[in-house]
Amino acid sequence: MVIRMRHTRAHTGNRRSHHALKAKVFSKCTNCSEPKETHVVCKNCGFYRGRKVLDVVKKVEKKQAKKK
Repeated sequence: MVIRMRHTRAHTGNRRSHHALKAKVFSKCTNCSEPKETHVVCKNCGFYRGRKVLDVVKKVEKKQAKKK
């Protein structure tokens, strides 16, 4: 059985030091020059690292059809 003891403020603070939120980093898309998150597919054109990964037009059409 483990004895539960109180942790000091320093111990608690050291544990929580990694809980801070990090700001999102943006860069320019190489294809359309729109700002996009790094390491994420561009939501404007669907390109990632010079290759087309998403068909954005198809995705929009599917969303329109779903609304009807």
